[in-house]
Amino acid sequence: MDDQPTVAILHPGSMGAAVAACTRANAREVLWCPAGRSPASTARAEEHGLVPVNSIAEVVDRADIVISLCPPAAAEDVAAEVASYGFGGWYLDANAIAPERMQYIADLLTPSVKAVIDGSVVGSPPVNGKTPRLFLSGPAAAVARIENLFADTDVRTQALGTGIGAASALKLSYTTYQKTSRVLAALALGMAREHGVDQELTDIASHRTRSYLAEPEYVAKTAARAWRWGPELEEAADTLEAAGLPSEMLRAAATTLARWDDSKDDSEMALADALDRLAQP
Repeated sequence: MDDQPTVAILHPGSMGAAVAACTRANAREVLWCPAGRSPASTARAEEHGLVPVNSIAEVVDRADIVISLCPPAAAEDVAAEVASYGFGGWYLDANAIAPERMQYIADLLTPSVKAVIDGSVVGSPPVNGKTPRLFLSGPAAAVARIENLFADTDVRTQALGTGIGAASALKLSYTTYQKTSRVLAALALGMAREHGVDQELTDIASHRTRSYLAEPEYVAKTAARAWRWGPELEEAADTLEAAGLPSEMLRAAATTLARWDDSKDDSEMALADALDRLAQP
């Protein structure tokens, strides 16, 4: 592989497409496979300059680096498919999955690949000036290769060491607080609205430093992202259990988010509609 690797992204959702697009600055080309993907995925890929390829087999054959950024539940299936085609390059799994699942994926791919890198993205997609952080753990040389791939782009990288699982653990630790806090804010606002004191609740919260209750407009955004946040919280719950910590709060938050499953990526939803759906799914 030379200094301009061929990169593949599996599969380009809003985060994956934007992250992959950043690699174009240091890659020969960035591939993706439109087979079976939605028109929205195709539009995103075209917008970000990704190169369509007819099959996953061809993607794997042509790529030096494969980046997996998909819903958590699909992470193992994606890795298994890549392994089935004998991929021999560098595999970056940047999904929000438990460290134990990350290790399973590393073990699955290790016989054929040069290296598996554990990654996690924290922040919003790198568009419109947003600069998310990509945390990396794994073999030092492989981590350095990924850092070079994102050098001088809007994705800021940070190495966490050589152990597989560290990046995944950090992502889920942050998810445990950040996403559950959003769910609690939605429930509090829903309760207050039922009793006609929602404006007063927001006013109280506005006098607190960085309280999610002071950002009621974010409830609708939470509803639109619930389809992927819920599985992330389930992964975090599994990780808590593995550490001997109670997981019931996160599983309850995931169940709450499931009430918004039909609100997937609804960017036009109003706060009132989001709270209605929460109260009467």
